Amino acid sequence: MAETEKRPGESIDRVLRRFKRKLKDEGVMDEIKKREYYEKPSELRKKRENAAKRRIVRQQRMDQW
Repeated sequence: MAETEKRPGESIDRVLRRFKRKLKDEGVMDEIKKREYYEKPSELRKKRENAAKRRIVRQQRMDQW
């Protein structure tokens, strides 16, 4: 669990910014977004396959240079 303590003389906005950065670094926000809606296993599989295809095409373009 991410914790952030307020330092003396520090504004709440600054503390909140540090807290959000810590959550992002720990991957909490990505996990929340991923679990926000249920995805069927077939949708997950299609998403992974499309990502793999994009990676392959991108790598082939980089190899042509």
